[in-house]
Amino acid sequence: MQSVPDIAMGLGPLTPGDRVALVAPAGPPPAALLDRGAALLRDWGLVPVIFDSALARHPRADYLAGPDARRAADLVAAWHDPSITAIFCVRGGYGTVRVLDLLDAEAMATVAPKPVYGSSDITALHEWLRERLDVPSWFAPMIATADLLDDAAAIASLRAAVFDGPAGRSWSAATARTLVPGRARGPLIGGNLSLLAMTIGARGRPAIHNAGAIALLEDVTEDVYRLDGHLQTLVRAGWFDDIAGIALGSWRDCGPPEQIRALMVETLGPLGVPLAADLGFGHGPAAHSLPLGAPVTLAAPPEGTPSLCAG
Repeated sequence: MQSVPDIAMGLGPLTPGDRVALVAPAGPPPAALLDRGAALLRDWGLVPVIFDSALARHPRADYLAGPDARRAADLVAAWHDPSITAIFCVRGGYGTVRVLDLLDAEAMATVAPKPVYGSSDITALHEWLRERLDVPSWFAPMIATADLLDDAAAIASLRAAVFDGPAGRSWSAATARTLVPGRARGPLIGGNLSLLAMTIGARGRPAIHNAGAIALLEDVTEDVYRLDGHLQTLVRAGWFDDIAGIALGSWRDCGPPEQIRALMVETLGPLGVPLAADLGFGHGPAAHSLPLGAPVTLAAPPEGTPSLCAG
């Protein structure tokens, strides 16, 4: 596991005046939302640098922000540029998995890590950073999306992540509930369920080793049967082997909440680890920004509100 100083290098905090990259590893952002996101960062005192991928469009697929090589090159350039302090992924959608094999882990490991902010489809990049470079990152709403820009609570959580870092923070929600009681501590991993399943089994990927970790899971617009299939993929691949605990977030437009909770208990309950639901991250309102790779404690009491706490 990383030392505390190494973790801090990948999680910030930032300071006013820092130059930050806006890149699009997946889908293209609407121009108006990109402008609003950049304006928000400027209001915070940061200096946004908009990379080509955030403005590009793929010649065939309108769901991609430019060709794969362009999107990968922007990630690499922002990572290596010493004048760039952090990287904001402008939106999700789909496409990050297409750039992973174009990233040079050996070369990227030669420079100091920097904070990367994003969620949803960006889960693929978070997992790659964790497994290939052993650096942390932020599972956070994207800077050029209405989910962030029209949600004051989500903005406040992201701002706290950017300028305060994870130390001393805790995260929960009024809706949070315990499905399997218990308490566990470990590094935070995971993110979007369908992306975790999509990236399983890639050639050259390091062997799965999630023992002792606290897993995040959430998704959007996936029917219950598809969530079931994604969970089965991860279970059968050993992704949950010796996991310490599981925190569930939002399941927007995924079906009846009671059916989803029943599926989670049926599939993940037999693991015998703390399992908490509706912890306020993902695609729902007031979404938290959470520090992947940082040590956290998952408290899932038999009575009362479950929470995640840094440290």
